[in-house]
Amino acid sequence: MNAKGPRNIRHLSQDDLKVYFEQRGEKKFRVAQVWEWLWQKHAFSFGDMTNLSKELRISLGDDFTLPSLTVDATQYSADGTIKSRFRTHDGHHIEGVLIPTTDRLTACVSSQIGCSLSCKFCATGYMERERNLTFDEIYDEVVLINQQAERIHNRKLTNIVFMGMGEPLLNYKHVLKAIERITAADGLAMSPRRITVSTAGVAKQIRQLGDDKVKFKLALSLHAANDKKRREIMPINETNDLKSLIDALNYFYKQTGNEITFEYILFDQFNDSEKDADELIKIYRQVPADLVNIIEYNPIDRAKFKKPSEERTQAFMAYLEKNRVNARLRKSRGKDIDAACGQLANKEGIL
Repeated sequence: MNAKGPRNIRHLSQDDLKVYFEQRGEKKFRVAQVWEWLWQKHAFSFGDMTNLSKELRISLGDDFTLPSLTVDATQYSADGTIKSRFRTHDGHHIEGVLIPTTDRLTACVSSQIGCSLSCKFCATGYMERERNLTFDEIYDEVVLINQQAERIHNRKLTNIVFMGMGEPLLNYKHVLKAIERITAADGLAMSPRRITVSTAGVAKQIRQLGDDKVKFKLALSLHAANDKKRREIMPINETNDLKSLIDALNYFYKQTGNEITFEYILFDQFNDSEKDADELIKIYRQVPADLVNIIEYNPIDRAKFKKPSEERTQAFMAYLEKNRVNARLRKSRGKDIDAACGQLANKEGIL
């Protein structure tokens, strides 16, 4: 097919497939058949494509590859959360989580194998970044988690959050392409309003999202509301300081009008004082943010941070409320299986 060997068939457009089938003398409807198997019926091999002739399936297998994720291990939390370890075609592992609540079924998906940002409180941050996930691998994560949702809860996913392993905006092209396929009528047909991309803060790419007029929601992992503290726990702040992020978020909102959320993990005696709350309020008032998600800290093996006492947490929340900040305390799910925020890849040897 080409110098690098057979192409991944899911990286072809419908026009590419049309040319291929024309060259083989096949009927035009083969394009629609194969496209449906790839993106709606979720074939994981050419052999699955049962309405094609055996000869055609063999030819497709000779001419193309169809790499896909497989579920390598599954853990079930007492609270109903399910963490899956997925294996890629080249032997890497990533993790994804199904989070059920009374009114939602949310998939938390990864965008990279490992991460290059080294946030001090996050288990994935202590891993090397092996590579970006391709858009079809991200799509497979959603498909496999959706299959779990349908099997266990008899209903489809309602929401997707890009809050798993990796920094989505450092895999910009593939994350946007995955969302395009997830939201396409001939894909999973999910509403982009039910998708949230969470970033540690890449100002240039936040602006690019605005220019690309994306339709999904954006969450900024803030976690400290002054540059000094944020640099301490999030090295990315050295090149993307708070002013540049505030400017980028305002630009994003001006271009899209999409919902913006701040994520703020509370660390005991680090960012949980009244002064810290004041600094958070100041940032909140500079951006048209809908919500501040205050997140319980989930300890990991390699970090020194602790979760604040219930009293300190409630005092912080009360202070935000008194100052008319729309804040919500997000209780962690799946802690007993290391599936909570910041815990993916926590245990030695799990990957």
